[in-house]
Amino acid sequence: MRKLLKGVHQFQMNYFSSHREFFEQLSQGQHPRILFITCCDSRIDPNLITQTEPGELFIIRNVGNIVPPFGVHANAEAAAIEYAIDVLDIKEIVVCGHSHCGAISGLLKGNRLSDHLPSVHAWLRYAESTRRVVLENYQELKGEELLSAAIEEHVLIQIENLRTYPSVHAKLYGGQLNIHAWVYKIETGGIIVYSAERCNMRAEHESRFTEPRLDELETDDDSDNHHLDRNSVSAPLAVE
Repeated sequence: MRKLLKGVHQFQMNYFSSHREFFEQLSQGQHPRILFITCCDSRIDPNLITQTEPGELFIIRNVGNIVPPFGVHANAEAAAIEYAIDVLDIKEIVVCGHSHCGAISGLLKGNRLSDHLPSVHAWLRYAESTRRVVLENYQELKGEELLSAAIEEHVLIQIENLRTYPSVHAKLYGGQLNIHAWVYKIETGGIIVYSAERCNMRAEHESRFTEPRLDELETDDDSDNHHLDRNSVSAPLAVE
């Protein structure tokens, strides 16, 4: 706590005092341009990764960056998505998973979590589709390779869940919304960008952790063997 209190004091005395006009503008209302859905893992900092300022990202964080399908029950994720689309008029959504995700590792363990982490186990039921896809299609993978594949498939399945929300579906239909699938590699700082459109093959995944930065990714044209095309971009996601 001492470190936190010292940090608050430094923020007030240094950064805030030199950015008073900026914070005065923020106090008048929020106008974020991107909904960023990610994990609550302490190693993930959306503003640091994207180099954005307060007010630019509307952020949803939970265990495992899970998006429950629309209508399962009243939940904070549904409320935030609805508010982002219908009130804030957000045009871009990023679902960002990350390497070494403990939630996805726990998901692959199935019912073994139910005794000592019952709430976590109950929450991860919303990611059962991920577990089934991975266990039924990646039987040859073990350990970190299996976890890597699960993390990547999980992000794409959350995009499918997003499309079940009426507000999201309507905006997508009208060409007024874009959804992006990212996986952040903690150890390299790299961002892997995946296509949000599924084809009939399996997803490409990589067990090595040598991915380039987002602005260094090259287009992968060999998509015939992929369940999902790995999409590449020549520059970071534009924030205008």
